[in-house]
Amino acid sequence: MKKLIFSLALMFGAASISFAQTQVVSGPAITLDKEVHDYGTVSFGGNGLCGFKVTNTGTEPLILSKCIGSCGCTVPTCEPNPILPVESTSISVKYDTKRSGPINKSVTINSNAVHEPVKVVRIKGTVEADPNAPSPSGVPVKDPGGAPNNN
Repeated sequence: MKKLIFSLALMFGAASISFAQTQVVSGPAITLDKEVHDYGTVSFGGNGLCGFKVTNTGTEPLILSKCIGSCGCTVPTCEPNPILPVESTSISVKYDTKRSGPINKSVTINSNAVHEPVKVVRIKGTVEADPNAPSPSGVPVKDPGGAPNNN
């Protein structure tokens, strides 16, 4: 009898958990594959492009009305067309890697999502120093061939 009660309780618990996970939001809903993109270390002038996958987990079309970078060095591009339920798109973000130093910027995504109409994602990392920039002594760090400058 104890095994039967335990089995029924276990099945009821599993059913409750699976029901809670499959609930669909009524209206448009935004889900992102990540909240932060870490570039790691990027070479000066290197590829500063990354993407965030956006999925509509709601029941109505999701519209990304505006994507805004936190500064002019961070340029996001959003899908202008409605994203149908269960469909996905990508928001591309281009960071200007001709600015050496740490990267810590944000992109604000405005949409018609019912529960989260404003979503903020971040990019982070470090851009290496410009190899052709003069050192404090006024001599470039290295010549274009990549060898140290020992003049």
